[in-house]
Amino acid sequence: MGIRSWCVFAAIALGAAAGFAPASAAQPNPADSSAVHPSAPASHVVVIHFGKLIDGKGRTLTNAQVLVQGDRIRAVTTSTAGIPADAERIELARYTGIPGLIDAHTHMTYYWDQTPGTKPWEQLNARPPMQTMFLAQENARKTLEAGVTTVRDLGSFQYMDIAMRDLINRGAMTGPRMFVAGYGLYPTYTPYQDVPQPPAGGLADGVEQVMRATRQQIAAGVDVIKIYGSTGSADDVTGYQTYTFEEMKAAVDIARQRGKRVAIHSYGPDGARDAVRAGATSVEHAIDLDDATLREMVRRGVTYVPTVDHNRYYAENKAAFGYSDTVAARLDAYRARNLETVRRAIKARVKIAMGSDAVFTMFGENTRELGWFVKAGMTPAEALATATTNGAALLGMEKELGAVAPGYYADLVAVEGDPAVDIGAVIERVRWVMKGGAVVVDHARR
Repeated sequence: MGIRSWCVFAAIALGAAAGFAPASAAQPNPADSSAVHPSAPASHVVVIHFGKLIDGKGRTLTNAQVLVQGDRIRAVTTSTAGIPADAERIELARYTGIPGLIDAHTHMTYYWDQTPGTKPWEQLNARPPMQTMFLAQENARKTLEAGVTTVRDLGSFQYMDIAMRDLINRGAMTGPRMFVAGYGLYPTYTPYQDVPQPPAGGLADGVEQVMRATRQQIAAGVDVIKIYGSTGSADDVTGYQTYTFEEMKAAVDIARQRGKRVAIHSYGPDGARDAVRAGATSVEHAIDLDDATLREMVRRGVTYVPTVDHNRYYAENKAAFGYSDTVAARLDAYRARNLETVRRAIKARVKIAMGSDAVFTMFGENTRELGWFVKAGMTPAEALATATTNGAALLGMEKELGAVAPGYYADLVAVEGDPAVDIGAVIERVRWVMKGGAVVVDHARR
């Protein structure tokens, strides 16, 4: 999702009769799920038995026993010795256990109810934001059903994403753990208006305004700064660079001072090249990255979040969005170049994280991105790592998420089949999900 859509959303923010006040800058850690189920006794132990467990630490265990206490993993073993006699037992011997998955690029508050005669963007633009956030619980539920227990949500409006994150952390809403960006930063794309209007959220031109807008997002309580470094969004697959290197670096410098990471959207190679030079934590979407940029990404540890599958989604749902066959062909052509760039990034050993760019009815399809990674040359195990180990590192949560190990959050998924040889087990056959020690999806007995 990109700049053009954000210009529309800025107008919504200005005209909305009601919205959400910015949250305090002192926000709870979005990974903290201790408040999600405050009634669960801290001493209560749950033991989950998997027929096989891929732990995200390079081990595959047979007949694994995972001991969970509160919202954390206490032990992982293949022995029943030392398990408390009064522990609750969950039998999943038919399934393979994997770490809870991480989707590094979503837009959780983009909801469409599929009423006949409506189109997604138009309905979103017309609906009051508070209704949208409430209805977006369906997106959150579908995300969990896909085995995704954590998301990096890269853009909303009226700070709905912050409110949603905090409601989930309080236990007032069921959904994945959210790391959010608030308003993405974008330059002017509207004509001069005779009647002055207040600037829209995220609108920033020039270094000084970029610094101000970055500080505003941090003050609102975001976890990550999002910058639209090029054009491109929905049916628009252009990739013209929008922010200069100096503007990008200004945002990165402010973010780093406050301990925040930066995701830079760039459909094309030029914005991505300057994003890497400027110190971005991740580059989103980009195609046609040159060899020098790929090498620099490796040197600097910049993560590539390709979002290949979202253009498949738009093309396949062209009727719902009102897109022509010509637009669908353009989306397909971009996807082919996106996939080829992923192939080259894999060969260059660039770190890649799974990001779906899910919007509207794409939630629940979050992990289809993994299939493209396998097509591009990854093994199924390597593809799984993009949604576990790599995703956790991108968030700076590599010691708490992305693996099944003592001290980590008890985010666990049971799939039917072996993801080490068939990534379809993750994409199509999630049967059970635990997030922060609480079972949130259970189809294991069906």
